[in-house]
Amino acid sequence: MARPSESVVHGSQAPTSQPCALAAAPKDLPSIDRLLRQPSIAALSVEHGHTLVATQARALLDQLRLQALSGALPLKATAPDALATQLAQRITCQLTPRLRTVLNLTGTVIHTNLGRALLPEAALAHVQAMMAAPNNLEYDLSSGSRGERDSIVEALLCTLTGAEAATVVNNNAAAVLLTLAALARGKEVIVSRGELVEIGGAFRMPDVMASAGARLVEVGTTNRTHPHDYERAINKRTALLMKVHTSNYAVQGFTSTVAESDLAAIAQRHNLPLATDLGSGSLIELAAYGLPAEPTPQHMLAAGCGVVTFSGDKLLGGPQAGLIVGSKDVVGRIRKHPMKRALRMSKLPLAALEATLMLYLRPERLTQDVPTLRLLTRPVADIRALAQQLQPAMAQAVAPRYEVEVADMLGQIGSGSLPIERLPSAGLTIRPSSGKKGAGHALHDLTAALRTLPRPVIGRVADDRLWLDLRGLEQPAQLTEQLPQLKAILA
Repeated sequence: MARPSESVVHGSQAPTSQPCALAAAPKDLPSIDRLLRQPSIAALSVEHGHTLVATQARALLDQLRLQALSGALPLKATAPDALATQLAQRITCQLTPRLRTVLNLTGTVIHTNLGRALLPEAALAHVQAMMAAPNNLEYDLSSGSRGERDSIVEALLCTLTGAEAATVVNNNAAAVLLTLAALARGKEVIVSRGELVEIGGAFRMPDVMASAGARLVEVGTTNRTHPHDYERAINKRTALLMKVHTSNYAVQGFTSTVAESDLAAIAQRHNLPLATDLGSGSLIELAAYGLPAEPTPQHMLAAGCGVVTFSGDKLLGGPQAGLIVGSKDVVGRIRKHPMKRALRMSKLPLAALEATLMLYLRPERLTQDVPTLRLLTRPVADIRALAQQLQPAMAQAVAPRYEVEVADMLGQIGSGSLPIERLPSAGLTIRPSSGKKGAGHALHDLTAALRTLPRPVIGRVADDRLWLDLRGLEQPAQLTEQLPQLKAILA
């Protein structure tokens, strides 16, 4: 699915060829000391402190001085009230976080650009509690001695996956890098040519191999790889066999791959470990929830893989994390590598991960407690009913320039998970009332207006329409409360 349009809206510039009739000169601007002594601005200093207010006041005066030199500064802009208003606006802008919540109406549930998985309430509560007070991050309460932060989630991961041991790092790319560095630095790693993936941000498996100090050995072809391809490539320099789950694309037609169980048998005969990178790993059987099947760490370990890596913020529905599970010997080697400290998780995501994993101990409640699974399993009939409910209010907000219709849609799971499978959904489509003529410009205006709302609304543009998929909208008021502002912007 195409990413939401993020084209830049260019503002107009005031003409500078002709001076204003009542233009201000630089001498009309107050000194910084005089400006800061104004009562309204002194009140700003009481609220925000002298440093921030003085810094922004200097920047404001510098900006206005340049405008005055070009003859483009109205005299009224130098009035005390006008200066105080402009300064207050600058301070507000400076204190507004760049990271903001948005409404994801793109139809891609786990959207890479929009923060991926939403954290469960239990995880948010646990994070807040652990960040607000000292905690036993690396302290063993039973012995009173130094502890290991891995121990916070290792037992949980072993219980849920059946692994002998587990460790965690800050994302799955780090998990793959660390695994390769610990098991194959200076040696060869055999991978099928059809599995040399590139994920978002130009993260390429061959580049990761090189960064880890391992030598990539490609076997097979793009569409077909057989067991004998691996057998022929193994030599005394081989350190590792590797499988990479192609979660962000699919090769169809005349294809052949080697199953993990068959590859594990080859690895065992040659006394080599087998590593599998699942990428977007799920801890549950998605097919049981009416979703397309996806391999799980449990499947891979049962098939004989020595180590499995997967993400925490995709199908798992937790924070960004790289999870590494497998045998005691292999995970132990990974944990002891010097790079592990540089890639370790901090206390904030570790607390979120622990709380998320604990939810999987109650599988019957997962579609209630884990937002990602709740959204993925949301009944289409409920989504369509919501679209019908919202259509009149949205139509009124964008009239007369646009028309709004209820429509069936096809969304995606997202973040490289199940690239071909689509999620039936429903939502609203908005198209210019004038038809296709000028549709591009009109939709540009609409998407820009939606992005300027207090909680920006992100949809997708296709077929001369804006598509707002409502699968990701659980609280309709977050949209409807902003519609009067949208109407005012479009007017």
